[in-house]
Amino acid sequence: MLVLTRKPRQQIMIGDNIIINVVEVQGENVRIAIDAPREIKIYRGEIYRAIQEENQKAAQKLEVDLHDALPQKSNEEQSTVAEPITEV
Repeated sequence: MLVLTRKPRQQIMIGDNIIINVVEVQGENVRIAIDAPREIKIYRGEIYRAIQEENQKAAQKLEVDLHDALPQKSNEEQSTVAEPITEV
């Protein structure tokens, strides 16, 4: 990990096309502006971790018994048989 000290209005360059601008420092808070190509996704760390967690949960295999997921028919509905449609 690279640790740098910067003052307001100073920059950090990442490669040829990403610029980190230090906008303001107030106590323990630092405001930065990031200039990067649109195809570069930029997330705050806590948001990125939350997205990763949700993706991992969504990718987990769910075991579902479809019989239990369907609504149960009453005895009357189970014994009813639909009549075939005939054209007249």
